[in-house]
Parts: sequence; C-alpha cells; structure tokens
Amino acid sequence: MTVKIIGAGLAGSEAAYQLAKRGIKVDLYEMRPKKMTDAHQTNMFAELVCSNSLRAIDITNAVGLLKHEMQELDSLIIKAANFASIPAGGSLAVDREKFSLFVEKELTNSEFITIHREEVTKLDEDVYTIIAAGPLVSSSLFMEIEKLIGKQDLHFFDAIAPVIMKDSINMDICYLKNRYDKGEAAYINCPMTKEEYESFYYELINAQKVQPKDFENNVFEGCMPVEVMAERGIQTLTFGPLKPVGLEKPNGELPYAVVQLRRDDAANSMYNIVGFQTSLSWGEQKRIVRMIPGLENAEIVRYGVIHRNTYIESPNILNDSFQVINSKKIFFAGQISGVEGYVESAASGLNAAIQMASLVNENKLVPFPNETMMGSLAKYVSTPNKSFVPMHANFGIIPELNYKHKKKERKEIYARRANDALLKFKEENHELF
Repeated sequence: MTVKIIGAGLAGSEAAYQLAKRGIKVDLYEMRPKKMTDAHQTNMFAELVCSNSLRAIDITNAVGLLKHEMQELDSLIIKAANFASIPAGGSLAVDREKFSLFVEKELTNSEFITIHREEVTKLDEDVYTIIAAGPLVSSSLFMEIEKLIGKQDLHFFDAIAPVIMKDSINMDICYLKNRYDKGEAAYINCPMTKEEYESFYYELINAQKVQPKDFENNVFEGCMPVEVMAERGIQTLTFGPLKPVGLEKPNGELPYAVVQLRRDDAANSMYNIVGFQTSLSWGEQKRIVRMIPGLENAEIVRYGVIHRNTYIESPNILNDSFQVINSKKIFFAGQISGVEGYVESAASGLNAAIQMASLVNENKLVPFPNETMMGSLAKYVSTPNKSFVPMHANFGIIPELNYKHKKKERKEIYARRANDALLKFKEENHELF
C-alpha cells in the first residue's frame, strides 16, 4: 500500500514522516523547483516563507500546548525546530535553512519515502491521498480540488514582513529586551516618541501599496498588513504590534511606541520586523522602515511581498479526521484545510497521517479527543460555521471546564486535561504508537 502526499511543506513533510515511521510507503510530490510560487524562495522542504517563529513555548499558551502534544507524538517538525532553534525569549524561533535541511534529510533518507519533484495536476479518488499543497496551490491542482469538493474555494491574502541586516541597526538608539524582562533578552527594540510615532503613522497610511488582484481582496485578520491595520485608527498599532508595555528603555523611560525586531537566523545576522506584514511597494517599504528610530540606515535583505492564499470551506468538506466526507481515501492537511499558522499546519499533517495509517491498517478512523489541542483544531475545521475562516490554536475552541475553578488556574487545568487525554488516547490506540 502506498499513500500519495501532495506538497512537501510543513504539513506534507510531517505527514510523510508519520506514515513512513509506521511502515507505510509514501510517494511525496513537490513541484518546486520545476514550478515555483510567488512566495517561496527555495526548493527546500518545509520552507518557512513568512516569520521564522513557531511562537510560544509555554504549555499554558495554546500553541505551546499544541507543540507539547506534537512532541509527545514524535513530530518531525518539532524535532527540526528544536534542532535549529535560536534565542527568542519565550518563543521557539529557528534558523530557516537549518530547519528545512533537517526535515529534507530525514525524509530523503527514509526507505519508505519516494520523492517526486513534479507538479500534480490530477486527483484519483481511488488512490489514498493527502492533499497538503499549501495555500499557494497551483492552478491545475486547484481546478482538480474544485471538481473534487464541488464548492467554491475561498481566498485571502497574506503579507510577509521585511528582514533587515543586524549590522545596519543603530544600537545606540535600539536596545535588547524581552517584554517584562521574561527570558533571555532576544528582541531588538526601536523606541518612538509620540511625535516620531505620529509622523511614522501618517506616512505609513499614505504610502503607496501594491494593488491586490481581485482574488486577494478578502483580507484574513490573522495576516493583516500593518498599513491596513493602521488605517483602523491612529492608536491601533500602539495597542497592537507597537505596544510599549513592558518594554522600558535602559534608563527606565517608557516609550510611546516600540517596534520590535526578532532574530531570523542562527548566525544572528538578520532580524525580521515583528508584526510588520506588508503590501507596500518595495520603494515605500525602504522609506517607511528607515523612519523608525534606529533603522535610519536599515539594509533590507528581504522585502515584504503579497501573495495569494487559498483554503477550502472545510466544515462542508471534511470530518474531524481531515478526511473528505464524500471521498474516503482523500484527506486534506495544512493551511488549505482551514488551520492557520506554521505549528497548526504541521499538526494537521500529523493528525491526517495518523488517521490515514489507521484507515489503511485498521479500516477505521481514530479522531483525537476534543480536550487536546490537536483534537480541537480538527473539530473546528469540521464543525458547521456560517462565517468560517482559518483558525490558529487557541483555548476558545476547546471544551470549557464543567466545574468551578480559579480563573488564573484555567489554562494550567486545560494543559493538564489535554495531556491526560492524549496519554489515554495513545494507550487506547497503542497499535498506532
């Protein structure tokens, strides 16, 4: 028995690894470099095209809990991230190249995985398949998916933040600090006075933007470009990505606003601007970025770009195992399936692979408990929703506690409950683990 996986991004790579470790043969298809996308820069597996951060580590944070669950399930993506990790305070950030090379080496060396560097343009409902093509699915495959699900796909756009050379940052103005001094000081902070912020703000909202194509006009909140966010009001950024709270300067003074930069590589030579996804033209990006105190001579090594993202309206299409309801041998995984975020995409690939392995070997599905973050994400994408949009891990999608408890202890209780549910799930399905 061989399973076909379309796409070697985070979800596809994770799914291939999980199936291979269970002795199931995999045909893994990746169209790059023969056919590139608007956002990818390389032909490497599991390329991180936006931020290099896999977000919070603490299990009392929803995505931290999800990472913990994935680690308990021997996730390839989490192993790669731990191997390629770089300082980022309470977050898990990685060197992009080391991360992708780790993933690619693991898959290339597997005797159960055959890699095909070619585009998939046809779907066969009689072939066990995991569609993990990502949100930048090719037009040919998009039409096949449209025929398969019989629904109109939805679109939103994503914007990538600029990356800056560290040695072009003026550290006489900027300073290293984590918010509230939590963990190692890993962020470079650019402080702004009220006058500097207001000048920056008005230039930002009036800057020249790259005009989106028709299919890119439905903006998804989680990928909001900074200039679009700013248009909602002059204080929006100071309560969002430029929030100064907990970021006092070395002399104890609290800035009016703070732009944060996060390390982007192991060599500590590049930093990305946190929360600055943008659709500005490249010339305007350079001008606006250099208005930020400390970045007046910033050397931008990677400009923000805009690209299309596609996702299916999964509540009408998938069950809580990421299986297509009307095509039992086909599964979706990754951002196209209705999850949002690096970790969530990889988690969906892990989940889909375990479900596929159970289907192939046991002729049954084994949905994860709703009390786990893994299970909650699968439940979210398969539950009817009149205004469905992709969702990242959060405690709002898991079952509430049905007994009295202290609010400040709630997240710790959620984490313990999820861990207990996952251990029980593994015991009950020991043949898969």
